[in-house]
Parts: sequence; C-alpha cells; structure tokens
Amino acid sequence: MTSLTLLESGNNMTHTLKELAQLCDAEIQGDHSSLSINAAADIMTAVENEVTVLSSPKYVKYLKDTKASACFISSNISSENAPEGLVMLLCADPEISFLNAVSALHPTPKLKRSISKQAAIADSVTLGNNINIGAFSTIDGQSSIGDETEILASVNIGRNVTIGKNCRIYPNVVIYDNTHIGNNVTIHSGAIIAADGFGYKYRNNEHVKVPHVGNVVIADNVEIGANTCIDRGALGSTTIGAGSKIDNLVQLGHNNKVGRNVIICGQSGISGSCTIGDGAVLAGSSGIADHVNIGQQAVIMARTGVPSDVAPGAQVFGSPAKDKKVAWRELAALSKLPELFKKFKDLEKRLTKLEE
Repeated sequence: MTSLTLLESGNNMTHTLKELAQLCDAEIQGDHSSLSINAAADIMTAVENEVTVLSSPKYVKYLKDTKASACFISSNISSENAPEGLVMLLCADPEISFLNAVSALHPTPKLKRSISKQAAIADSVTLGNNINIGAFSTIDGQSSIGDETEILASVNIGRNVTIGKNCRIYPNVVIYDNTHIGNNVTIHSGAIIAADGFGYKYRNNEHVKVPHVGNVVIADNVEIGANTCIDRGALGSTTIGAGSKIDNLVQLGHNNKVGRNVIICGQSGISGSCTIGDGAVLAGSSGIADHVNIGQQAVIMARTGVPSDVAPGAQVFGSPAKDKKVAWRELAALSKLPELFKKFKDLEKRLTKLEE
C-alpha cells in the first residue's frame, strides 16, 4: 500500500478574473473582475469560463472563433477580431502569465507526507523534515535526504548519496553511490543516475573494463526526464549545472560537464568528456562525439552529428555538423540533383548526335 494520501481532490481550482489577473501580472480590460475562471486551455479548444492565451500574431486567425471567457494578450497584438464578451487580460509576457494561470487553476494535488513501513532505510541515513518515502524504496547507508523532498515508490538510492531540499524523485529511479543532488531537482521515472560509463581498453583480443570511481553532481533546479541515463565519471565527476533541463531518453556519458540552463532534448547522445556551455540547446536525436566543446548559447539542431568543437552562439545542422545556412543550401542543391542529372543526360545525347 502506498504511503501517499491525497489531501485534496484533483479537481481544478476556481479563481475570479481579478484574482487571476493579480496572480499573473495582467490588467483586465473592462469591468469583469468577478467573472469566474475554472480552467486554462488553448485558443482553439477553450470554452466558457476558461482562460486562453494569444502570444503570437500567427494565431490571431483563431481569435474570432474562440469560446474562451478570457485571453492573455500583449498590447502589440491586435484583438479587433475578438468575439463579443471575450475579456482581454493585457500583460507584458502573455506566455508566462498564462503558465502562471495554468499552475493556479490546475494545482498539483497536495500529499500527506509519510515514510512507508515498506521502505528499507539504513540506520545511518539522515532524513530531513516533512519528507515522503514511498513503498519499496531503499536508501543505503551514509545518505541524506533534505527537507520537503519526496521519494516516491520503488526508488533505489545507494550509499553516501545526498539529495537536497524540495526534490521529487519519481518511481523506479536508481541513484548509484556517491551522487550529490542539489535543491529543487526533479528526476522522472526510470532514470539511472551514476551508472558506470562505457569505457574499455582493447588488449590481447579482449575488452578490458575501465574502472569508474567518480560520481555525478547535479546542481539546483535541474529536471531529468524519464529513462535518461547519466554516467558517473571514470575519475572525477560528471556535472549538471543549475537550471539545466534534460529530456526523456537522453544518454549522457562519463565526465561530461553540462553548464547552466542547458536544454538537451530527447534521444540525444553525448559521448564522454564533453563540455556543454551555459545556455546551449541540443535538439532531438543530436549526437556529440567525445571530447567536444559546445560553446555557450550554441544550438545543435535536430539529428545533427557533432564531431568537433562548436563555437559560442553558432547554430549547426547536419552530419557532420555545419553552419545551418550552409547545410540548408546543400540540401536544397541536393534536391535538384535528379533534375540536373536528367538535363545532363539530355545534353549528353545531343552531344553524341552532333559528334555523329
């Protein structure tokens, strides 16, 4: 039996438009402060008593048909096609205001914190205040769990692991020995943190395993997606910088140094000993060779293979990676090859006839 008990139902919260505007830094256009809003939805599916958002001029065409009761919008987007009765909520950043509204209207259910009797916790473990540990989770010796942290069901935590405050570790996560995790970190189901890296030396017709005696260090405000694997350092640490977000199904090799506020999208693979600069973006299915440096704010576009360093701020595409404009021109030229080949064959036939 699980140790989690719902204190509130999963139903949406209802706010007046005045309350919502205050929470979301918005200004109500007109006298509609008492209007009740009970949900958030996109502009095409929203209905009465729901709030939506118009964050880009390309979606203005949907405004005239929306059934929403209110809409977050900035002053530089036209609302002249808005249906009668739609209340405009003027704000500086409609997307962020809308996200705040989503959180207010659809809050995460509060849980009663407890430690399951079916959890196995070593005597030397240090437990913070108001934590939750789910059924069948295990925590080995010399580890510590910070205040307000939730360890859900069937999580395995090794020896000498530190987990900070206000973290959430979802079911079936495995965290190996000596891992250090900061505050406000979320790790989704199936993630494996600090398994051995993939390192071997070929000697005498066999693969000799390289011992991995390092660890993984994860800074504050990091989120790690489901079924992602982050390998420990062979010597030293694999590190994830503060604020970075790693998607599902990512492989992060040993001794990588991921900077602050980095985005790594699903199915990306990063070989060992790479450095990913602050604010870089690795789009889906990108692959990085070992010992590569990705500069700050660089963008690795989807399905790009990166064999060598990428400069700060660069945007690269293709395999091997090239400047995206060069790669796109090459692809455009490649698409014309069948037509060019046909013209070449026609010219070849004409030339043959002339020679005859």
